[in-house]
This record gives sequence, structure tokens and C-alpha cells, in this order.
Amino acid sequence: MVAPASGDTDHFHDECGVFGIYGHPDAAALVALGLHALQHRGQEAAGIFAYDGEQFNDHRRMGLVSDNFSSKDVIERLRGHSAIGHVRYATTGEVALRNVQPLFFEIELGGLAICHNGNLTNSYQLRKQLVRGGSLFQSTSDTEVINHLIATSKQSTIIDRLVDALRQIEGAYSLAALTQDSVIGVRDPFGVRPLVIGKLADAWIISSETCALDIIGAEFVRDVEPGEIVIIDENGLESLKPFTRKPERFCVFEYIYFARPDSVVEGHSVYEARKRIGRELARESFVDADVVVPVPDSGVPAAIGYSQEAGIPFELGIIRNHYVGRTFIEPTDQIRHLGVRLKHNANRADLEGKRVILVDDSIVRGTTSTKIVEMVRNAGAREVHMRISSPPTTHSCFYGIATPDREQLLASRYDVDAMARLIGVDSLAFISLDGLYRAMGETRRDTNAPRFCDACFTGDYPIPLIDADDGKVSVQLSLLAEPV
Repeated sequence: MVAPASGDTDHFHDECGVFGIYGHPDAAALVALGLHALQHRGQEAAGIFAYDGEQFNDHRRMGLVSDNFSSKDVIERLRGHSAIGHVRYATTGEVALRNVQPLFFEIELGGLAICHNGNLTNSYQLRKQLVRGGSLFQSTSDTEVINHLIATSKQSTIIDRLVDALRQIEGAYSLAALTQDSVIGVRDPFGVRPLVIGKLADAWIISSETCALDIIGAEFVRDVEPGEIVIIDENGLESLKPFTRKPERFCVFEYIYFARPDSVVEGHSVYEARKRIGRELARESFVDADVVVPVPDSGVPAAIGYSQEAGIPFELGIIRNHYVGRTFIEPTDQIRHLGVRLKHNANRADLEGKRVILVDDSIVRGTTSTKIVEMVRNAGAREVHMRISSPPTTHSCFYGIATPDREQLLASRYDVDAMARLIGVDSLAFISLDGLYRAMGETRRDTNAPRFCDACFTGDYPIPLIDADDGKVSVQLSLLAEPV
């Protein structure tokens, strides 16, 4: 697990998003549009592979989808009626071009491109075994482990080899693959990461989220089930369920933060789920105030729900600059301290003299929260109370979310009162774990059979952390430095 090299290191980041389509003459163009809708899931790199009936064609680059796939020449080179694509945010392997997915390899059965969203929790152990057996790794991504397991399998078909490979891995993943005659989607047996099926006329689609179906006018068909493999080819869609059934543990943070609010995840509107969380938060931790202000953009739906339940006016007291990506200049501590203002600015007219409730989705390191609170106070707020629409984040994620080591998580080192003092608020409250489950339609969290993966709040990891040592993964995967 690696922290991002630059940019916003005080927020959780999903590792990536996948999108694939079979049976459309403009497959690559539609994949590019789908990846644009999934951009929130990964901003470091993007890649597309297409198959034209004779060859695989690819375009993979560092940066945003719009920076790399807006050229007509690029799309025209990606010929074919089937294609898959990927947007990446690194959680394993460094930020480097050799790790940009999909990854392609050739075996005796043909070519295969693979990309995935999630993390394998035994990839380092498998990698060591494969290297000992003669495998030559070209990247530091855990996705390449799947490639080598397929290549070294003794099974007679690509699907059987894929099943053989996936039976050897542990982890949370949604996977998209492209062969010479099919597009394949897979979801891990616990269903931690999302994957959906869509249809556009006669073309079939797989996607990390439904918002990517909307952008191309496709209809949502259903979710890929946990442990299911879907094979899309000229005969349509085939479903296989070759793995032992596991208790479903979908990532609850998809509802809190990761998924786009206009997506429908596991049958639930993300936007409505976040408003319900905000309402439950208000019931649990009401405080008398003049205005409810979201920390944009991720805090907006929960703040609306809080405002509605508490009967306190909602205002955009903080304005976000949507045209800022990475902080582009940080030569001194003073300039670095001003970096938060590139993304957020206080709306003084709605803050001055007011008792303010700030609503955000999480507190990770606490550095951004501290700067936001200082900004609001400098705008003249009389009181500042912070409400968080997730429980305290006390543990790192090993299932596809880029999180700091546990000792860097504020909630793992301090209780709520101490955290309030550190970030400078008059009061601080998080939604309770049972409150989060109530907002998601449960009466409470069942400790014997939780509905969600909530390990970042509880330390209850449903999938074995084979590569982790004391909550950390720190392994040098390659001796080759990436060119600069």
C-alpha cells in the first residue's frame, strides 16, 4: 500500500474503475466516455484496449481521461467492436507508466488484456512463488500476478485458466478482461467492490458504476453477483459461479464517499443513502446552530439530510474550485499551507457571526479538516461544530482503498474530544456504527454477520491479510527506477 506521491493525501481514494463493452462499432469511444464518468475513482492514469478482429490496440497514459482520449486520432486507432478500459489510483505499485492498466499478455491460447479495481491481499506471496518458478514481471501492479497465474495454469481454456488463477488469490476485486472473442467481468466472492451489467441496443457492458451507463445512454441490467463470472461474446451473456459462496461484505464506504452520488449501488441510490446518513447523524448528535455547511463536494448530500432532520438552514458556506487538480506549486511551508485555498474558499456572507455545523464524510489525518475549520473561523463564524457522516476511521484498508498507515490515522491515536481540540472545533461527532447501519436499512450492525465490509472502522477484516505485517505492507517490488 502506498500513499499518493502528491495531491490530496488527507482523503481516502478508491484505487480504480473499470468499463468494458462488447458488440458495438464505436466500442473504444464508448469506453472513453464511460471512463470519463468513472474519473472520480482514479485520476492518476487511464488506459483502453480494443480488439479489431486481428490485433489488440491500446492507448495508456498518465493523467486524466480528458487529457488522453479527447483526440479523434487516438480513438480511431483503437479499432474494434470490443474494448475495456481502466482509470487508476495507486494502492499497490508505484505511480508509473508500466503500471497503467489494462495489462496485456499473450499465451498459447491468444491475447488477453486485464484490469481490476481492488487489492489482492496475497499478491506479494504469489509473486515470490511465480518469480521463483521463472515468471518475469514487468510491472509492480498486483494485477500482473493474475496474468502470470493464468499464463502458468495447465487448464485448456482461457476461462478455466482464469478460474484456476482466481482460486489462488485472496482479496477484493472487480475485474474486466478482453480476449479475442469476449469481454469478461468478475467480482470477488465477498462482493467487496462493485460491478454492474448494462445494455446498449445489442451491445453488452460491464462497469464499476451505473453513472457510466448513463453517460452513453445504456440501460442498467443488474449487478454482477459476488463470486460471479460473466462472459460476453457473440452468443450474448453467460454466467458462471465457480467459487465457494462467501458472506457478502460490500464496502460501506462506497455509500459514504467513493461512488458518485448519481449512481445506484446494490439497488440503492447513493445520493439518497447519503441523505439518510445525514439524517441519522442529526438524530444522534444534534447541536443548536444557525447554519449547516457541507465540506464540498462529498459532504453535500449528508449535510442536506442533516439540515432537513435538524430543521437548520443549509447553506454553501464553502465554495469549491472545480478546476484544480494537483497543487501545482509548493516550494515553501507558507505556500503549502495555502494549498487548501486552491480547492476551497469560505463564503463569508453565510458564515460571519453564525454558529456553523460543518458536515464532512470522514477525517483521515485531520490536516485538511484543521485548515477548513481555520478558514471558517477566519470568515467570522462564532462557533464551529463538525459532524462526520462515517464512524471514526481507526484502521487502514487493504481491499483497494489508498489509506495511510494506521499510526497516521487521527482516530487511531486520539479520542473524539482530543480530535476536536486538535482540529479546533467547539464540538465533534461521528455517526455511530449502528447509526450507519440504520441509515442503510438495518436495525444495527450484526457482529456475527455484518452486512458490509467496515474494517476501516472496526478492524474486522473479512478477507485474510496474508501480505500484511502489523497492519502494513512494505515490500520493494522492483529494482528498476521509472524514467523521469
